[in-house]
Amino acid sequence: MEIIIEEISHGHKLLGRHKFAADSISIGRGYDNDIIISDPHVCADHLHLQFNGEHWFVSDQGSINGSYLEHSKENIIQHQVKSGDIITIGKSQVRLVFPSHPVDESIAISPFESLINLARHPLALALNISLFAFIAGWIIDLGNVNEVTLTQMIVPTIGLTFAFALWPAGLALVSHLTKHDARFWTQVGISFIFFNLMWFSDIFENIVHFNTSSNFSMVWIIAIIPLLLAFCLFWLNCYVGFHMTLRRRNLVSLCLVLLLFGGSLIIQMSKQPDFNPRPQFNTKIMSPAFLFAPSSNVERFVSDSAKLFDKVTKQAEEDSKE
Repeated sequence: MEIIIEEISHGHKLLGRHKFAADSISIGRGYDNDIIISDPHVCADHLHLQFNGEHWFVSDQGSINGSYLEHSKENIIQHQVKSGDIITIGKSQVRLVFPSHPVDESIAISPFESLINLARHPLALALNISLFAFIAGWIIDLGNVNEVTLTQMIVPTIGLTFAFALWPAGLALVSHLTKHDARFWTQVGISFIFFNLMWFSDIFENIVHFNTSSNFSMVWIIAIIPLLLAFCLFWLNCYVGFHMTLRRRNLVSLCLVLLLFGGSLIIQMSKQPDFNPRPQFNTKIMSPAFLFAPSSNVERFVSDSAKLFDKVTKQAEEDSKE
């Protein structure tokens, strides 16, 4: 009777799989074993499996550290194998399954898998990275009050581009170590697409603030756009790099968004004084080309300003009555 022996991590990640049709199988660190475990805590001749014609039995061969069923502290002298048994030997684990052992349901390929693969196309990669570098250079130029030469702008632009590339590179490394499939260029393509979208969302938010008052009711909706973009980026990073259920992928993406933006919000709030005598308003002035709201003459501006004092006076009267 055939048996499958899987080498797994303590997190039950598959490291290797072996299928045998023999009636006797040996596991250990010695080179004469059917399965060689590279673990210094495993003995040269550690574990034996024997088929008696009806059942498989596993027995420890007098090893120093013993062999244990998962969640059990009793050393295995002789145990009748049940499909799915996990046995700890040294600091390693093996799982024993029969050919009839059920497997998980197949995961359907996402309909936008083709779009994800398009992100790693050389032309798409070149366009996205070039666009990111152009926008980064433009922002660096706008942030300098003095005239910046091309050489002075290129160095920080390249540095910023490489700094942002560390995120997909790190994901690809972790994916290679856990899933043995880095998909580096796919991670780079997806990440830079969303980095560019975040640049544009920031520009769009500044244009909205420039054309509206501070009490504009839709401002908070505009502020949600970066959160949604970050969630989608993390979700796709997890989809490409790791085998996760939909629920776990959503949870990880949400936690990363809360960690990123929640941490920034806490830092900003900690720097704000308890009382600020200066009014809070958007001080960023953009080019007149970005002004789409109708202009206001002096008389109307003064009239609208007076209404602010009316609101304060009314609020003060209500507070005094209380």
